[in-house]
Amino acid sequence: MNILILSWRDPKHPLNGGAEQVVHEHSKGWIKAGHSVTLFSSDFGGPKEETLDGVHIIRQGSQFIGVQIAAFFWYLFGRHKKFDLVIDSFHGIPLFTPFYVKAKKLALIQEVAKEVWFLNHLSWPLNWIIGFVGFITEPIIFLFYKNIPFMTGSASAKEDLIKMGINLKNINIVHHGVIVKIPNQIIKEKINTIIFLGALAKDKGIESAIEAFKILDKSGQFNFWVVGKGDPNYLAYLKEKTKMLKNKITFFGFVSQDKKFELLSKAHILVNPSVREGWGLVNIEANGVGTPVVAYKSSGLIDSVKDGISGILCQENSPQDLAANVMSLLQDQTLYEKLKKGAIFWSRQFSWENSRKQSNELIIKCAKK
Repeated sequence: MNILILSWRDPKHPLNGGAEQVVHEHSKGWIKAGHSVTLFSSDFGGPKEETLDGVHIIRQGSQFIGVQIAAFFWYLFGRHKKFDLVIDSFHGIPLFTPFYVKAKKLALIQEVAKEVWFLNHLSWPLNWIIGFVGFITEPIIFLFYKNIPFMTGSASAKEDLIKMGINLKNINIVHHGVIVKIPNQIIKEKINTIIFLGALAKDKGIESAIEAFKILDKSGQFNFWVVGKGDPNYLAYLKEKTKMLKNKITFFGFVSQDKKFELLSKAHILVNPSVREGWGLVNIEANGVGTPVVAYKSSGLIDSVKDGISGILCQENSPQDLAANVMSLLQDQTLYEKLKKGAIFWSRQFSWENSRKQSNELIIKCAKK
């Protein structure tokens, strides 16, 4: 069948993240199963159209609101094939397909934004205005999707959707797969090394990680690695906040897949103080190379971190508790070795082969309804 995905970003967008990776991996599976996939997303200055791994990508409009307007006019008045299923990919703001798409629909969501609306990089008072508007209108938006099936990646997201009024029978959990590139040799650094991996954004908890780094720095000899990209102005702010750590902290920026797994394998612990996640793919990636995770007890992270098996969940979401758990784990070699083995075992429960199979069954079911 012909599938259309409407999303604010595509896999080649400069600010793409785990959500875009997930959509693309599922798309590749659907193409392998014999379907045609078109992805309509925002224009970031790249080619207006291109094909990536068999996915036909069309780019129009800006990523904030512009892509929603462009998608509306393109779908109703543009030249394109007839689609059997339209997938509306949420990222805070959906593509509002219930208002103009008559074809069968599937809503794809990683997480409900909730308080994340307030954790934007805009200046005062615009940050609070946008945050307040988003926080208040989000539950209203879900009213228009009450009769549309949803696909999400975790039990946490499922519970949040139920709270937003989505019927339980319309929510389908398809766990994400993981692609782990295991280095030829996995040798931990001689000095205790703590790594943060993710977008450098407030909601991902980078500032909490930095505060935890400062606490740990007073407790012993550590190296701190920050891996990920972010707004240049915000990055400059973060570097200013870490001046006292001097040569103990390294900002790697965006790295290749090979480099990412090399760093993950060399680090002793991944910290993940994210406020909210749909799943927390980086946790499984770290586990895949034998690196336990110490994470906040946040939505999504409570699904991807198996407490006491693949890592540790903080009892209190604070830099102090994050640092205390890191220190405690590193001082208990027996527990650390147990979590290393448990992390590898846990990561092997997830594969894209299984995830694609499940999502393919779901889209066929949705198209037939």
